[in-house]
Amino acid sequence: MNIKSLLLGSAAALAVVSGAQAADAIVAAEPEPMEYVRVCDAFGTGYFYIPGTETCIKISGYVRAQLDWQNVQDDADGEDFSLNARTRAKLNFEAKNDSEIGTIGSYIAIRTWAEEDYDGGSLEIDEAYITAGGFKVGYMYNYWDNDLSGETDDLGSNRINSIGYEYSSDAFSAGVFIDELNDNYTGGYDVYGENDSVGVEAQVSATFGAITGELLGSYDFAAENGAVRAKLLAEVGPGTVGLAAIYSTGANAYYDVSEWTVAAEYAIKLNDKFSLTPGAQYWFNYGLVSGDEFDDSNDAWRAGLTLDYEIAQGLTTKVSVQYFDEDAADDGVWDGFVRLQRSF
Repeated sequence: MNIKSLLLGSAAALAVVSGAQAADAIVAAEPEPMEYVRVCDAFGTGYFYIPGTETCIKISGYVRAQLDWQNVQDDADGEDFSLNARTRAKLNFEAKNDSEIGTIGSYIAIRTWAEEDYDGGSLEIDEAYITAGGFKVGYMYNYWDNDLSGETDDLGSNRINSIGYEYSSDAFSAGVFIDELNDNYTGGYDVYGENDSVGVEAQVSATFGAITGELLGSYDFAAENGAVRAKLLAEVGPGTVGLAAIYSTGANAYYDVSEWTVAAEYAIKLNDKFSLTPGAQYWFNYGLVSGDEFDDSNDAWRAGLTLDYEIAQGLTTKVSVQYFDEDAADDGVWDGFVRLQRSF
């Protein structure tokens, strides 16, 4: 009886083991854990890893609604007042990763203006370039697109295909770029022919305590003219004083509004949300009369006020009021805008 019970128990145990092995053979493997977006703090705030890669990406942009206005003071015909409402949208994509040659980056910015003249707006590439260490190549705004903080001054602006190198540290930077050029800054003088021309620009900047200085020089080989700009920013009292001066030899892609110009502003930070920026600029020998000559009988000036207010985090408003006058014109021009912008 004991032997029979032992045999039956052994058979039952073997059956249980065999059944367990058969069940294990048909059980599906558990799915791989899902890879959620990981924060990347190696390149600053706002970056996250692209899933499955070691590349970090940052997405930002804004939506801007703006109402422009202009009022021409004409002694003969009276006033001419006009309004124009515009909406602008912009998206920025920044991608970076470490490599054996340093940080490799790319930047793409897409924007559009939506207004009646654009029939709902059309997308355009605002900037698109590659960086590797201090090298930079692509379609970009150059050193001249760096004016004072208010809305009064005109200190130049180029958006061009360019390649160059910039060294930068905490208090010093220096760079040189080769640019593709196809028109002078103010237009009207075709000195470039059918093919695009080449220009070179170089800038050095340094910060000493509360003072930052910049010196920029550029030469347009097709026009055989160039321009030099100096800027100085200084923390004074509750705000920042900005000073700038430009000299231009004639028609060129970098700056040819006038032979000489000086500009100044004082950006006053009244509190954490509100700032006020009065500014002024004077142009000597304003306007070109030929490719190499400015109008030595015409000067011009502009003065105005800019108000910035942070309504809430990511939501700001800006109001600009400006007045422009030149010797060759019988009338002065008031202009400005009211802007509401949501940035993210």
